Amino acid sequence: MTIEKLDILGAGILIVDDQEVNVSLLEQTLREAGYTRVSSTTNPREVFALHRKNRYDLILLDLQMPGMDGFQVMEGLKTNAADGYLPVLVITAQPGHKLRALQAGARDFVSKPFDLVEVKTRIRNMLEVRLLYRQLENYSKVLEQAVQDRTAELRESEARFRSLTELASDWYWEQDENGAFTRVSGPVLEMLGIQVDALTGESSSDGVAGWNEAEGAVLRAAIASRKPFLDFLYSRVNSDGSPQCFRVSGEPMFNQSCRFIGYRGIGVEITTP
Repeated sequence: MTIEKLDILGAGILIVDDQEVNVSLLEQTLREAGYTRVSSTTNPREVFALHRKNRYDLILLDLQMPGMDGFQVMEGLKTNAADGYLPVLVITAQPGHKLRALQAGARDFVSKPFDLVEVKTRIRNMLEVRLLYRQLENYSKVLEQAVQDRTAELRESEARFRSLTELASDWYWEQDENGAFTRVSGPVLEMLGIQVDALTGESSSDGVAGWNEAEGAVLRAAIASRKPFLDFLYSRVNSDGSPQCFRVSGEPMFNQSCRFIGYRGIGVEITTP
């Protein structure tokens, strides 16, 4: 990431000082240096509304002002700022105030009487850091939105996949990493009254005689080994003694870290009693 010279010269700057002569000197210095968006106020109580409206990249703030000093202004700006970066460069004639100002949230300071070369250097350096911070913040927002959009696309794609598999099969199923069914759906389940626990190869509580245990053992072994299987024939006997057979396909699922998280698959009835 780089900041162009025109970006720095076009940054928003607010000068806050109760002394008109100081304001005039700083304004003139900055405009002669090429800065194009320089504003000022001699009333510290106006700073909050001005910053809310204009979102300045830098606030040159005098510490010693009547009515409201610079420390009080910084405290107010902390609650007013939409981001976590307080863009304040303090102006002080008291060397003992420098450390306190930095502890209060100021990013840098300039001393009175002004050394104009130092003032311009500190302003430029601070603006470069500020604009880099904002650029990084904007990039993070764009990246976060891209992740959200991609996540939404994946969820929509998964929903379409499930819808299609459910339409193309008699049941759709998912298991977690421990083999417990987390999703089972399809018209055959309602039609036959098959319970989820019955799909494991055991008899269900509604009187169904159950699935073929030998076939079930082979299927469970394939799942336990985390292998995909295609068109596996799985049969069952109904409570009235009539046979049924299904063709079952499934595949293991893994997360982005390649950790196994379960199975999903479909089943299609291929015989009718």
